[in-house]
Amino acid sequence: MDDEALAALGGILAVLWRGETARPDKPCSLAWLSKQSQRPMSTLRRQLSTLEQAGLVMVARDEEGIGGTVALSAAGRQLAATLDA
Repeated sequence: MDDEALAALGGILAVLWRGETARPDKPCSLAWLSKQSQRPMSTLRRQLSTLEQAGLVMVARDEEGIGGTVALSAAGRQLAATLDA
């Protein structure tokens, strides 16, 4: 994976970290994350798949498979906190 791809994945983790710390009682929707990270939904879904396979996020899709929510895993929170420091 090249530096640009790693930076993009780190950016998603950072946005999720900020979202979870600012709004701990509210799950991050895919639409919210797409808007905050300034990524098209198709790109975001591919990047989230990579992060999910690495055990850094958990994605819950709705019944239609269109929307859903995403949350940092414990490992994802730990890494995001390190990136934010």
